[in-house]
Amino acid sequence: MPKGKKKGGPKGKKITLKIAKNSIKVTIDGKRRLTLSNMGITTFPKCILKLADVEELDLSRNMIKKIPETIEKFQNLRWLDIHSNQLEKLPETIGQLQNLLYLNLCNNKLNASSLPMEIGQLKNLRYLNLGMNNFETLPSCLAGLKELKELGLFDNKLTSLPDKIVKLPKLNKMNVMRNPFPRPEDDDKLIDKIKRTESLYLVHEQDLCKSCFKMCQEEREKLNKLKNTASSQRKSNYGSLATPNSTAKETQEEWR
Repeated sequence: MPKGKKKGGPKGKKITLKIAKNSIKVTIDGKRRLTLSNMGITTFPKCILKLADVEELDLSRNMIKKIPETIEKFQNLRWLDIHSNQLEKLPETIGQLQNLLYLNLCNNKLNASSLPMEIGQLKNLRYLNLGMNNFETLPSCLAGLKELKELGLFDNKLTSLPDKIVKLPKLNKMNVMRNPFPRPEDDDKLIDKIKRTESLYLVHEQDLCKSCFKMCQEEREKLNKLKNTASSQRKSNYGSLATPNSTAKETQEEWR
């Protein structure tokens, strides 16, 4: 290594307070949204802590690996989008964002141990997207999200769905597509759970970068072909499960 040069990854774009202030827009419903999406950011910009009174924060499509404990300062935050980054863990202070309604963590490097128990303290959370991560199991803390209405779990490594999470009182939309669930003949109980959530989608197209959206489309097409083949073989026993999400075909594009 040449003398005087330091080893390390890409520095990424530096976000100044001026850039951040100019990135604040007012939404249709009057909320202030700070959008720093797709800007080549590698570390959480400390300067935005001076703008912690915003209601919405978009840090998606960057290369951020860590969210600091200081995220707790965003007490007015109702909407947080960190999808398509390189997150491996969330801070415990995430649980202090009591006004948070929407949390998008799609397309990161998260697993069950990445989520702190404190995430279960988000008593007002309605929408949670954990799709396209590395979840093999779901942490029990998610059972504390009693107000959760929509849950995205697509493109993970799940082989089971905990009853406490599936039976959350207000959960009415769940996307479990493209997980390695056992075959129907191996686990009838699991298939019954999937039946109850088979018509549900969570991700809006605008919430995914082009490459992620294209990948989802291609994988879904492959899965549909496989399921159509399987349906002809097991139609008599699993007719209602031959094409998961079949009842949602009309609204499929709206959610994906």
